[in-house]
Amino acid sequence: MQVASVYRHAPVSAQKVRLVANQIRGLSAEKATVWLRFSTKKTASLVKKAVDSAIANAEHNLAADIDELFITKIYVDEGSKIKRFRARARGRGNRILKRFCHITVVVSDNQV
Repeated sequence: MQVASVYRHAPVSAQKVRLVANQIRGLSAEKATVWLRFSTKKTASLVKKAVDSAIANAEHNLAADIDELFITKIYVDEGSKIKRFRARARGRGNRILKRFCHITVVVSDNQV
């Protein structure tokens, strides 16, 4: 059985979240939440929110045992971008992209 959760429009770039996602891929759900709780990265709290949601979905929808869950898939896709301009010298302007991402977490009861 596989259960997923998606955190859409997380206000951080996908590149920063992928650094954290690569660390917890394949871990048990319990170890992943502990690792994310004590991580110093800002994005760890965003990933933890998605992991906790996937665990809650498995527990509520399929009555899964939390101790047997593993993070089988976790991937981060780019979301939308908000485009802003910043004034520069000589009447010019530079574009600032405020990036968003989508975090998808899939938990399963068998380790792959």
